[in-house]
Amino acid sequence: MKHLLSLETLSATAMESILAGAADMKRSRGQHACQPLKGQVWGLIFSKSSTRTRVSFEVGIRELGGQALFLNANDIQLGRGEPIKDTARVLGRMIHGAVIRTFAQKDVEEFAAFSGIPTINALTDDEHPCQILTDIFTFQESRGPIRGKVVTFVGDGACNVPLSWAFAAAKLGFELRIAAPRAYQPDEAFFQRAGATHFFATGSGPVLTRHFDFPSGGKIICIEDLQAAATGADMLYTDVWVSMGKEAESAQRLRDLSGYQINAELLKVAKPGALVMHCLPAYRGKEIDDATFEAHAQTIFDQAENRLHVQKVILAWAVA
Repeated sequence: MKHLLSLETLSATAMESILAGAADMKRSRGQHACQPLKGQVWGLIFSKSSTRTRVSFEVGIRELGGQALFLNANDIQLGRGEPIKDTARVLGRMIHGAVIRTFAQKDVEEFAAFSGIPTINALTDDEHPCQILTDIFTFQESRGPIRGKVVTFVGDGACNVPLSWAFAAAKLGFELRIAAPRAYQPDEAFFQRAGATHFFATGSGPVLTRHFDFPSGGKIICIEDLQAAATGADMLYTDVWVSMGKEAESAQRLRDLSGYQINAELLKVAKPGALVMHCLPAYRGKEIDDATFEAHAQTIFDQAENRLHVQKVILAWAVA
């Protein structure tokens, strides 16, 4: 029994094993010789709304021989204040595994500790591990190994998606550039947690650029200069400017992040043929313009489809 709670705690070996299995899982859809979830019921405990995550996990569980039980947190006693550890101890006696999409990272970790069943983080405010594993698989499907490549994230650089990208870069040896206003960049304590062994800064004041190096050969650069961040990048990636739970900050975020957009002008400085990705839903005209989104829709929707295949590998890995 294994858990996928965080890319911070997932080893590079485990990441590479999951990524290696995704191509076979995708090719063999509908013809799986092994059904590792046969006879099992998995609970999907969601406190946040979802399209891709819910559908991909429900379909994936069923295609691996199991049954999916969707539990909206507001429809069970969690919604009335029951401690997560009590819910975990009850469900751990009734179901075989859990997929949790919620706000607090500690809730997923506490559920895993008290339930005694495989637990998968399907998104918290701190991390989105299944998404980033899928994104890396999608990149490698098209461009080969990600080691040594350059990924530029544009927008709110301190939300769950770029933080998960940072843990991946630290372990898998690629360069991540986070292009964001300074107030929307991770702090130094985060990079220490991620295992940075060397830090230096270039520039000064509002154009300060921070560089972090990792034993794997991975590099993370936090930079406000969007053009510099995109120059020579193998992939440009973005996410919404207003994440779930941040709606009260919408007006301020729209002001602060305006200009941090993926568009045709930005793509001109990236590597020729650079991929564009978005974890969806997309707000066209904000973090990405409509023309660029449509020009790269094949990649973006391959990325969405691949959630199914990668998560099936994660489910099989968790029960192995």
